[in-house]
Amino acid sequence: MPTKKTVPSPKFKKTQKAPPAVVAYGPTNKVQSPSDRIHHWMTQPASSVPPLSRTEMLQENMNWRIFRIMAEFVEGFDFLMRFQKTVSIFGSARASFSNPAYQEAKKLGYLLGKEGYAIITGGGPGIMEAGNWGASNAGAPSVGLNIELLANERRNQYIKESRGFHHFFTRKVMLSAAAQAYVFFPGGFGTLDELFEIVTLIQTGKMDKRVPVVLLGKAFWQPMIDWITEYAWDQNLFVDKHDLELLHLVDSAEEAYVLILELIANDQPPV
Repeated sequence: MPTKKTVPSPKFKKTQKAPPAVVAYGPTNKVQSPSDRIHHWMTQPASSVPPLSRTEMLQENMNWRIFRIMAEFVEGFDFLMRFQKTVSIFGSARASFSNPAYQEAKKLGYLLGKEGYAIITGGGPGIMEAGNWGASNAGAPSVGLNIELLANERRNQYIKESRGFHHFFTRKVMLSAAAQAYVFFPGGFGTLDELFEIVTLIQTGKMDKRVPVVLLGKAFWQPMIDWITEYAWDQNLFVDKHDLELLHLVDSAEEAYVLILELIANDQPPV
């Protein structure tokens, strides 16, 4: 009988340990290192991220994120170059149709649109929607610089041309670099952030001092101006008296419209 060959038993490799789970660095009581904060800010890992080590993930994802940021800047500026005359309108996304500020924003968008100005907003609801609605009714360019959120992109129905942004800060640069005038309606933290960004750029000479910054709504904005005047200037001299002249306070769309046209025509702030 032929000799039966013995089949060697298969050698089993040691079970490799699974790579460490990716940790999403969010709010925590633990003190985060600078690399942790950069990692969270730049990569925001999700379940779809490959299970690399944290260092590998930081390097790989950060590099791609930087390219994405660069692309947003290039595409954003290229998009804005299409428009020669522009006014940016800011305000709360929570303002309803019945809110007086909504109606004034719609009216101002229409008046400026009839003068041939493109109206640029953040592209969302509330005051942004109202400004785009007015421009659309006037037959003027109605532009939205939208932010892409997890669920969907917030985009109001009155936008004719738009550009979506993944990062808030690239969108913010586009909103602050686009216009011949900036109009701020009542709003929350986002509106205040954009207002002080614009004023700081003008104050530090990064933006032309002749660019009008208009605050519409005396009941809303006057207390803030009074606080800045009393505490930031009068009591502490944290700002220069001339810095207060950067803010132009009006109470209606008609006032804002006349003031903007006057300041742009004169190319200088009023005395």
